[in-house]
Amino acid sequence: MSLRYRNPVAIRYGGGALEELPELLAGRHAVLLTFPEAAGLGLVERIRGILGTALVGVEDGIEPNPDVSSLAPMYERFWREHAACEAVVAVGGGSAIDTAKALMVGTPSGNFDDLITALAKASAFAPQRTKALIAVPTTAGTGSEVTPWATIWDRAAGRKYSLHLPEIWPETALVDPNLMLTLPAAVTVQSGLDALSHALESIWNMNANPVSDTFAVAAAREVMATLPALLDKPRDAPLRARMALAALKAGLAFSNTKTALAHSISYEMTLRFGLPHGIACSFSLPMVLERAIGVDPRRDVVLASVFDGQLLGASRRLEAFLARVGVATGFAAYGVTEDEAKGMIAAALEGVRGKNFIGVAERA
Repeated sequence: MSLRYRNPVAIRYGGGALEELPELLAGRHAVLLTFPEAAGLGLVERIRGILGTALVGVEDGIEPNPDVSSLAPMYERFWREHAACEAVVAVGGGSAIDTAKALMVGTPSGNFDDLITALAKASAFAPQRTKALIAVPTTAGTGSEVTPWATIWDRAAGRKYSLHLPEIWPETALVDPNLMLTLPAAVTVQSGLDALSHALESIWNMNANPVSDTFAVAAAREVMATLPALLDKPRDAPLRARMALAALKAGLAFSNTKTALAHSISYEMTLRFGLPHGIACSFSLPMVLERAIGVDPRRDVVLASVFDGQLLGASRRLEAFLARVGVATGFAAYGVTEDEAKGMIAAALEGVRGKNFIGVAERA
């Protein structure tokens, strides 16, 4: 057996870790990228107090699922006003961190359209200028703090782009579970299920290896054990800490394998039906699990370890878990007809992420 695993992101984890920002910046100046509600929560003012004069700007207009329509003016303003700063501190969920990744790589012209043109043509893009990224997740699920890619949406064109560059690995992932104590229930569920999907998708994956499996199994088991309890006790600090660590492990797993069929299905569910990403990539997990079982005995062993050594009835157990946190698992629940669902699955299997699925040849 041989394997390759690489993740260059330094990790700081623990309650109160946000206070370590000055040490991580080490004298550099930074722009804070965060979500609109951060100021009202006192988070922006807190970071100002921590960083002092090292903080040279705040961009808090981050939108969910960053779209080219809002990214273009933000990108050009960012490079016009903050070209001299050395770092970006992204505080928020996956949208904030993905936005930071899109902003931190500068085109020669400073125009965002040049970046999108390169992504649309799948041509090589070598950033002329880059900034260091410190990623501070405020949700337990995205994994973007330890991955080298970001999703950019173009809803007007019905497209999504995957930005994947060596330069957008975060320098540091600073995971402070205390920042997650006030997360609303809906965001807690969506982000938690995103983490579960990352974990399972990295197991039924052509790129899986024993290192990614170790992270993935631990993450999946922890999410399934913790998320229902967290919904009952949303301000419970130990539960938040467990979920934050589970999401981090899931991120470390799929940072090397990428995602697979469930995520490939999710993109159309988000574009066409407006389903939040965490729901869009998790509602199909029982169906995908059924397709994965029996394809590869070695993968079956790993999947079984998620479900206490027993794959018989595992998909029903997964359905019951999703129902417990309020998520329906049938396409029809989201307004998708049977014929549409079949077409969506077939198209997803042919997608870049779908081709990572171990059952793509056997079950297509």
